[in-house]
Order: sequence, then structure tokens, then C-alpha cells
Amino acid sequence: MATQQATLTPTTDQTPVTVSIPTKELSGTQWVARFPTSTSVGDLTTEFEASVNKFIAAIKEAGGSVSISATYRPKERAYLMHYSSAISKGIIAPEDVPEMDGVNIEWVHSTSAQSISAATSMASGYGIVYPPALTSRHTQRKAIDMTISNISGKTIVNASGASVLITHLSDLNPVGTTYGVKKLVSDPPHWSTDGH
Repeated sequence: MATQQATLTPTTDQTPVTVSIPTKELSGTQWVARFPTSTSVGDLTTEFEASVNKFIAAIKEAGGSVSISATYRPKERAYLMHYSSAISKGIIAPEDVPEMDGVNIEWVHSTSAQSISAATSMASGYGIVYPPALTSRHTQRKAIDMTISNISGKTIVNASGASVLITHLSDLNPVGTTYGVKKLVSDPPHWSTDGH
């Protein structure tokens, strides 16, 4: 009697595969210190940095003072600011917030009230006054938030070489424009390449 032998060739690898899934961390004020906004003019685009430096130099030459609170804002921070504000205002439900690579945040807590409370605490921690955009001149390195003081009653020289008497802070707006630093009137500290 003939004996038949069969050789079995595996068609798939049966070795178990381990996939590492990052653990998400609940939203809350601990996120506020992460992905910090820069206050360095050197983190702006090369062209805007040059414009800002000339404008600030003119302000200081006139006897004014400048305090910078924000220049470049990482996209991760913009995401956290945008959605914490939106959740706190009821614009979006925590479970509807899209995920972002590199930000392992869990917006959904045990209860809806806890989710909203955590987002509200974050928004407060960021000091949000105006609804923050996901993409802005800050994330594009084309904006600066600065508080200008001690300039009223003083004369500043604009980029064309003309002397301008500053009687109100708003008198600085056209001066900034000559340097390529444009004022967003609705947002007191905000200046950018195009006024947005």
C-alpha cells in the first residue's frame, strides 16, 4: 500500500503582535504648562522679526516700554486652547473633539459636568479672552502680543523718518504699520504682519 505525505506550508505568521497604545490623560489645568508659547522675537519669521525689532527699538528710543507676552504658539497649544474654550462655552461636546497627533488628551470625563469643568479650568488657566483659532498668525510665527507703556506724550519716529506725537496708544497703530507691524484693534496686545 502506498503512503501519501503532505507538507503544510503556513500561509500566515501566527506570532502574536503587541501594539502599544498611548494612555490618554484626562483634561485639566496640568495641560496649561505644556507646549508653551514663546515670548522670543527670534521665534518669529525672519522678515517679521526684523520689522518687530525696528518698531520696538523706535518705541524704546522714544522712551516707551515693551513687555512681550507671546510670539510663536505651537500648534499643539493652539489645539488645547481652542477646544478647552469651545467645550467650556458649549460650542462642542467633549466627545466630538477630534484627536491630534502628539497630544494624548482625554476630553471625556466620568460625567459631562466634570468634562466641562476641566475644560473651563484649562481655558481660565490659558487666560483666554478671545476665542483662540486653531491656525493663527501666532502659529504661523507672524504675530506678537505686547503691552506698550510710558509712551503717551512722547514723540516716536516712524519708518519713514517722520516724528509722531503719541497722545493716545492708538496713535501707535499707524506708526507700527510703517514698520510692517500691524495692529488688531479688537485685541489690545496683538500685532501681526497683516492686522489679523
